[in-house]
Amino acid sequence: MAQINLLPWREERRQERQQQFIVFLVAGIIFAVMVLYGAILYADSFLDDQGARNTFLQTEINKLDIKIAEIKTLDKERGQLLARMNVIQELQTSRPKVVKVLEALVHSVPEGIHLEKVVRQGDLLTINGVAQSNARVSVFMRNLDEDDEFENPDLTVIKRTSTKDEAIRKFTLVSKESKIAGEEGK
Repeated sequence: MAQINLLPWREERRQERQQQFIVFLVAGIIFAVMVLYGAILYADSFLDDQGARNTFLQTEINKLDIKIAEIKTLDKERGQLLARMNVIQELQTSRPKVVKVLEALVHSVPEGIHLEKVVRQGDLLTINGVAQSNARVSVFMRNLDEDDEFENPDLTVIKRTSTKDEAIRKFTLVSKESKIAGEEGK
């Protein structure tokens, strides 16, 4: 049998496979690097787009914050205007009430009583006066109680003082004004 030496052929084939392996390995590494670079570029572009969206949203949020601040100041001004309007409306409705109270007060004062001072705070009237007797103060309180313009007259102070001619009584009386007809429904 003839002797064939297969070693050089196997050696050549081994070197060829080793070169192919190195070429494929380098090609695979280059391909992997290119895929990785492409993925990094894609992620960077995605991050840049998201950053642009975030910047846009932040500018819009800032615009809305400014509008919200304007709305809050407008609400505050609106509240102040409504409060002013309510005060004006209360003054408008209470203007005739003051006249009615004073007129009713004049009609309720009996002979022998002189009023020195009438103070109105809200719906509370404080009346200071001078009377000839306690009975006249009682009549005055009864007249106030019967009048629709007054509620719950209350005598807080009555003091007897003497002059040369006769004894007089100084009194302080507190009474509430009755509610205005429009306010009773509130």
